[in-house]
Amino acid sequence: MSTQLPEEDRGRTESAEHEAESSVEQEGASKGDRRRADRDARREQSVSGAPAEVEGDTFRLKVFRYDPEVEGKMEPRFDDFAVPREKGMTVLDALIYARDRYDTTLTFRHSCRQAVCGSDALFINGRQRLGCQTQISDLEEPVRVEPLPHQDVVKDLVVDMEHFYDQMHAVEPFFQPEEEPDGDLEEYRQTRENREKIKMSTRCIWCGACMSSCNIAAGDNQYLGPAAINKAYRFAMDEREGENVKEHRLNVMDQEHGVWRCQTQFSCTNVCPKDIPLTEHIQELKREAVKQNLKFW
Repeated sequence: MSTQLPEEDRGRTESAEHEAESSVEQEGASKGDRRRADRDARREQSVSGAPAEVEGDTFRLKVFRYDPEVEGKMEPRFDDFAVPREKGMTVLDALIYARDRYDTTLTFRHSCRQAVCGSDALFINGRQRLGCQTQISDLEEPVRVEPLPHQDVVKDLVVDMEHFYDQMHAVEPFFQPEEEPDGDLEEYRQTRENREKIKMSTRCIWCGACMSSCNIAAGDNQYLGPAAINKAYRFAMDEREGENVKEHRLNVMDQEHGVWRCQTQFSCTNVCPKDIPLTEHIQELKREAVKQNLKFW
């Protein structure tokens, strides 16, 4: 059995409930306003170079900024951020902190955070490195972060990778045997010695650091580059690859903008985050191309 309140009491109750709801809404709005104001103030501090109010030991993160679609940001510049120093902090951690705490428009690529996706290759303190692999404790201050050189900048730390991918795909980076193995459930077999030979070349994560460091690639847009040549090496030296396909790969490498453009500067090898001996692989493909062209009669 329900009990109804007198109309006057019902009116008072509804009014009180309405006032309570309005109070909650205003409180939520005021909290949101305060958060936005705090964020804007922090962003203003970071852009102006003023030290942010962060407790404890901090370091200075200097980040390249550029946005071609926003008026006032079309001119490249550097923004400073005060980031708390923590044990085990990487450059990627610092960038995420700066983006989340100071400026949500700060743009950079990242994914796995375990140095296997290659998406966060950056120019850190004058050297191509992976942001997730580079410890802040190993760097001198200020930690200066820029996009990869010799690449068109899309926004902030993001560069256009289309040309790099085109070069990688130009060498047909996939396995092409000429014969099927015997038996429906039989696999393509490879000796341990051959696997050991190509092992390092398979570690490429397509980060583009080697291409960015290469002075030849910077001056010759048609040069395949160390990453693509390494990918060609990986398949050309695989004993399971068909002989005709290997010959085709070596012919591609033997062209004007292939292996012969390399001047053996070792810059690609020095910056590779997976320690691939890229220069050695290029030199070996040069030897293979020469042997293929030798005629004995």
